[in-house]
Amino acid sequence: MAESPAAAVPPRSAERGGRIAVVLILGTLSALAPLSIDMYLPALPRLTGDLSTGPATAQLTLTACVVGLSLGQAVAGPTSDAWGRRRPLLIGLAAYALASLVCAVAPTVQTLIALRLVQGAAGAAGIVIARAVVRDLYDGPEAARFFSVLMLVNGLAPIAAPLLGGQLLRVVPWPGIFAVLTAIGVALLLAVLAGLPETLPPDRRASGGLAATLRAFRTLLADRAFVGYCATIGLSFAALFTYISGAPFVLEKGHGLSEQAFSLAFGVNSLGILATGALNGRLVGRVPLGRLLAAGLAVVAAGAALLLAAALAGAGLPLMLPALFLVAAGQGLVMPNATALALSGRPQRIAGSASALLGVAQFAIGGLAAPLAHTDTSMAATIAALAAAAVLTSLLTTRPAPA
Repeated sequence: MAESPAAAVPPRSAERGGRIAVVLILGTLSALAPLSIDMYLPALPRLTGDLSTGPATAQLTLTACVVGLSLGQAVAGPTSDAWGRRRPLLIGLAAYALASLVCAVAPTVQTLIALRLVQGAAGAAGIVIARAVVRDLYDGPEAARFFSVLMLVNGLAPIAAPLLGGQLLRVVPWPGIFAVLTAIGVALLLAVLAGLPETLPPDRRASGGLAATLRAFRTLLADRAFVGYCATIGLSFAALFTYISGAPFVLEKGHGLSEQAFSLAFGVNSLGILATGALNGRLVGRVPLGRLLAAGLAVVAAGAALLLAAALAGAGLPLMLPALFLVAAGQGLVMPNATALALSGRPQRIAGSASALLGVAQFAIGGLAAPLAHTDTSMAATIAALAAAAVLTSLLTTRPAPA
């Protein structure tokens, strides 16, 4: 019989670390993806000129980071099950800080693309291990409350990061953003050393090595519903990420917004994710998860259709910004419910592998879509196609197969 996560570590371990310290550390670890991506967004047009490259090539620096975040989770999740949480986490944070520092002095866009891949892969350790630590320490309602705090941080980070990036660009060139990310990586490394104990003792760790991991992946990929939820999450997030990567060029270069005005508009749209995420927390338990997922996909699809109509009609920002708000807001219903449905009923021994595959799907598809959008029409058409594919995938794959 699998033991509960709460049994994996004595309660005093959480007391030694200090509950507040653990919340702050795990919350910041969970926010490494939006910090690494969104703080950098206002600088994309300026970077394009400084490195003498085009918008599509500059967007590959985002794609590389997202692909790194995807692949890194697939490695860090199973590794932390076998080695414990602290060692791979400390290695990942040290590599993240070093990669961020070298990004600040990258001489060419090709070098920056390679370094962003390393930075994303290293940062992925923090994201996937933060979820694992919560499962080690807490169970039942306490775990749900802790995950709610982490989700709040994830909702706030996309709002704060571009605003901080925009303000930094008032006083420093774009490499200064990577200097700040270096400082965040170093601070997290020191915080984990001082305030986060090992939460997975040796007698609870997975065995079997690579072969066991591959068997778990094969089992999951043979499950039609699980693959469907992975694809739905990936396609829906790709629609959001197309907006994230294309917006600096569309809103700043295409519509003349300043870096600070862009950051404000981006932050307002990110409030949609926070609002629907809070609404989702109140509705879970009252409304079936499948219905909440369908509602989120409908909101994303409605925003995508409105955005495409606005782009084709040349309606400009008065219609485009509300449409983008809907595309972002729907994610607050899609992501948590699709994730919960994907993980529901999975054996505990493969829960980490399942979480890693969900992360791979989310970031890999988004990274591939990023270079496709740098005008009103290309961004709108890509988002509309991805939203439609997410809806269709959910309808075809996530319902029970006939007997």
